[in-house]
Amino acid sequence: MTKRSNSPESPVATGAEVIQAFVKTLDGSPGVYRMLDAQARVLYVGKARNLKARVSNYARPSGHSRRIARMIAETASMMVLTTRTETEALLLEQNLIKQLKPRYNVLLRDDKSFPNILVTGHAYPQIRKHRGAKADKGSYYGPFASAGAVNRTLNQLQKAFLLRNCSDSMFDSRTRPCLLYQIKRCSAPCVGKISEADYAADVADAQRFLEGKSTRVQETLAAQMAEASEAMEFERAAALRDRIRALTSVQTAQGINPRGVTEADVIALHMEGGQACVQVFFIRANQNWGNRDFYPRVGEDVSEAEVLEAFLGQFYDQKEPPRLILLSHGIENEDLMVDALSGKLGRKVEIAVPRRGEKAELVDGAARNARESLARKMAETATQGKLLRGLAEAFDLDAPPKRIEVYDNSHIQGTNAVGAMIVAGPDGLEKGQYRKFNIRGEDLTPGDDFGMMKEVLTRRFARLLKEDPDREKGMWPDLLLIDGGAGQVSAVAQIMAEHGVEDIAMVGVAKGIDRDAGKEEFHRPGQRPFALRMNDPVLYFIQRLRDEAHRFAIGAHRAKRAKAVGATPLDDVPGVGAARKRALLAHFGSAKAVSRANLADLRAVDGVSAALAERIYAFFHEKT
Repeated sequence: MTKRSNSPESPVATGAEVIQAFVKTLDGSPGVYRMLDAQARVLYVGKARNLKARVSNYARPSGHSRRIARMIAETASMMVLTTRTETEALLLEQNLIKQLKPRYNVLLRDDKSFPNILVTGHAYPQIRKHRGAKADKGSYYGPFASAGAVNRTLNQLQKAFLLRNCSDSMFDSRTRPCLLYQIKRCSAPCVGKISEADYAADVADAQRFLEGKSTRVQETLAAQMAEASEAMEFERAAALRDRIRALTSVQTAQGINPRGVTEADVIALHMEGGQACVQVFFIRANQNWGNRDFYPRVGEDVSEAEVLEAFLGQFYDQKEPPRLILLSHGIENEDLMVDALSGKLGRKVEIAVPRRGEKAELVDGAARNARESLARKMAETATQGKLLRGLAEAFDLDAPPKRIEVYDNSHIQGTNAVGAMIVAGPDGLEKGQYRKFNIRGEDLTPGDDFGMMKEVLTRRFARLLKEDPDREKGMWPDLLLIDGGAGQVSAVAQIMAEHGVEDIAMVGVAKGIDRDAGKEEFHRPGQRPFALRMNDPVLYFIQRLRDEAHRFAIGAHRAKRAKAVGATPLDDVPGVGAARKRALLAHFGSAKAVSRANLADLRAVDGVSAALAERIYAFFHEKT
């Protein structure tokens, strides 16, 4: 792979002439090109089978869409990375788009991982939700569209098969059944209430159900229920009846369960008004395991083929593709995408645009969902825009804010203090932009909210000044909402002045008379406090933002407190991570017992080497 770039002779030279000069340095190799503006910001990333031929198209004086014409006009320089194959160029292009987020590319903005169900490789397997790399031993089933879809399925599978969901260390330390056994959600293998063979049979039934062989499982359970009834074992018959109902509940919740499609992702696109929605349905084991909608950033004149191709490349960049991908529209480089995804999966991946039959019905259903989801999104965006305009009017802002940051603190008498920041804008709450701040100030008086807010804002704006001093990356807020009155606003204004940032509007939201919702007072630097009408939609909007910041702050505080409660002296031993900590606690039962153990006992713990055993022993027995 080779890399080249150009710098135009004049720093202000932009447009087709710059591109034409760069074309002369290219050959017919495949690769990826980047267009940069006068400040060296990446405008666009593209791939090419023949770089010279592809980039030459941009040097033409006319025949471009408005989006591409604007991009060409802003181009001041270019960079090229040559690759061995066009497939390699496709993969590199999508990787660079995700990293650089160029303004003129189609960009997938929500790229979270999807959860799976894991049946572990233990002698008495645990069934649980799993997200991330498949590093744990066991059988994985998924992906599911959301944590909610997994939780609903796990809840019903527990009712149907009574499999444990406790951790291995808890399983090993139990001496009597837990509550789940009492409410008939677990067969209590931890204390021998079920034999290993019978538990293994239940695990096998659960796995058959997750593999789509539900009819066979239900038929077996129905036959066992009939036998129990004939033998007048009515309690056992009722338990089997409940298990059948639980499985039926899972199937009902899944809705669409295609007979002719074993494994596929169904991906449909709807575009309208310069916006797009992509709906993805996950079909596994002939079952619908949920759907998710995505709203990629698109230009006003991009085609369906361009949007879907970009979506596929970015969506499967860190995800394992299924054997079949059903699309609502064709893509331009289908052969390249098939090669790229097949190489990732290690077996053939098929991409199809069905026109009839069950597969076409699945795509039509996904397209209908995409259309309805985009309509709701556009309505919400219109409402959000109206609220932001009302907010600008209420607070005398020059324009509706594009980025609102709301700050709050949470602590209990100063302990486990956490600061929280939430972000809202034209698209609503931007949860991917939320941030939490562990309060570090050792000189703070417990419960000093002013001091905590000062630390949070100081850290926030020091980082902004370092990472985006020219305010070009969209990271700077237009409006700060602070939980508090005149004192907090004055403190924040002082912090901003110390950092030389005095052009960002800030408003303190105080509880007001009797601390009742609806009687909030708003404080601005150097101005008298004021209130909004009780039924003003802008007031409700501010209340929602404040409540969301409060919810996020409390959640971060509780997580920190829970972590502190679970802390042990083992956390401070060099070389003892989470896995070895679990192994030590499972072996000895407590951190105190570990501290008292001799070297021979420490060496006997699975995963603890002789050197680590000596380190642990020395940590607890060092001479003073």
